[in-house]
Amino acid sequence: MAPLSFSIAHALPEVILALGALFLVLFGAIRGKESDGPTTEIAVGLLGAAILAILLGAKTEAVVFDGAFIDDGFGRFMKVLTLVGSLVTLVMGQDFLAREKIAKFEFPILILLSTLGMLMLISATSLIALYLGLELMSLSLYVIAAFKRDDLRASEAGLKYFVLGALSSGMLLYGASLLYGFAGTVSFAGIAEAVHGKASLGVIFGLVFLMTGLAFKMSAVPFHMWTPDVYEGAPTPVTAFFASAAKMAAVAITVRVIMTAFPGVTAQWRQIIIFISILSMALGAFAAIGQANIKRLMAYSAIGHIGFALVGLAAATEAGVAAVLVYMAIYLVMTLGTFAAILSMRVGGQSVEKISDLSGLARTDGVTAFFLAMMMFSLAGIPPLAGFFAKWYVFNAAIQAQLYPLAVIGVLSSAVAAYYYLRIVKVMYFDEPAPAFDKPTPALRVVLAVTGLLVLFFFAYPGLFIDATTAAAKSLF
Repeated sequence: MAPLSFSIAHALPEVILALGALFLVLFGAIRGKESDGPTTEIAVGLLGAAILAILLGAKTEAVVFDGAFIDDGFGRFMKVLTLVGSLVTLVMGQDFLAREKIAKFEFPILILLSTLGMLMLISATSLIALYLGLELMSLSLYVIAAFKRDDLRASEAGLKYFVLGALSSGMLLYGASLLYGFAGTVSFAGIAEAVHGKASLGVIFGLVFLMTGLAFKMSAVPFHMWTPDVYEGAPTPVTAFFASAAKMAAVAITVRVIMTAFPGVTAQWRQIIIFISILSMALGAFAAIGQANIKRLMAYSAIGHIGFALVGLAAATEAGVAAVLVYMAIYLVMTLGTFAAILSMRVGGQSVEKISDLSGLARTDGVTAFFLAMMMFSLAGIPPLAGFFAKWYVFNAAIQAQLYPLAVIGVLSSAVAAYYYLRIVKVMYFDEPAPAFDKPTPALRVVLAVTGLLVLFFFAYPGLFIDATTAAAKSLF
């Protein structure tokens, strides 16, 4: 068993967030005021320190804490994406929460605790560690979904997410118990050894129930039912957190479980992944067409994009996993940029969420309109923006794995989804101007500009990024 100091060194980001959250709880309790004070700034600093601990820490792979936790290239890559999503969410949301009079010190602490659960989830190498990370992440998400307590929609969103989340956790636990009963171990490596080439009925049932719980967290069809209501009802910074950091962690653990615990039964789990991928792409493409609320539209967009990401996983190859990492990183950038624009939608100090409120935005705020248009073009997969390359990598991985029908369905779904993204561009540039938005905060301007430039100029020098995703995927194998 590894020495404790060695284990802590490989779990330094988690240690930073855990100790930081404990400190902020004491700090907030002693301060005893409704406003969050410097709590958000300290939380942002802690998230930044965790990112630095990953980037500057040990690059060697290690399995610690009695085989329950792994520090590898794949985990480090996905942790950085998750931490960036959490950090940018806090930066973007501070002004919104203050204006809505819900800026209490508990919010950044809950973000830290949820992010801690996400990091634990990404590095889990056993079913018990997976469940602990999942619940730590989810319990905080249940609370922040309903954080605006005097808002009926937020309370409804939190309740729906809690009830359905509890159901999915129970199904995941049932699947884990079936797998443990067959394999006699909870470690992914032990399960892989036990089920290699032995696709018994018990293993298949356990795999299906396990995937049900994970698909819920990814908001993949047919376990997506909570997503539109929660995205629309939760405060906008919380929605951004759901769409960015939480998505990164859910996809990361799904990839790790599938590739490390079930490499010997690829034919069985591939059917599940292809099924939910096709359903997610199709629903995301068609259900968003009639939406009038932009947050609800982004919910269906997220469902569709999870389907596209799963196309790469269905390939069951190293190139496929690398494509998933490329897709999720680019999706994170596009999502954060889009929500920076959505948080900028304020008229007379009041937030607005209708797509019609964007009418004529190009004539009232040309900069925001331009960058939001770039996000929409990229989400639609229009070349040469980053979103095009994200889809190209996952479809290419599927074609290399001879999954031609899946790639064709993906391309057709992407073409249908382009309609509602381009409709937003049409509304901004060709409709009569609606009342002008209030001036966005500097933080929102910076996030929108940086993400917009990344999306625009990704094609200029993608080599370093592609090398990082390839190395991360290789570490998983």
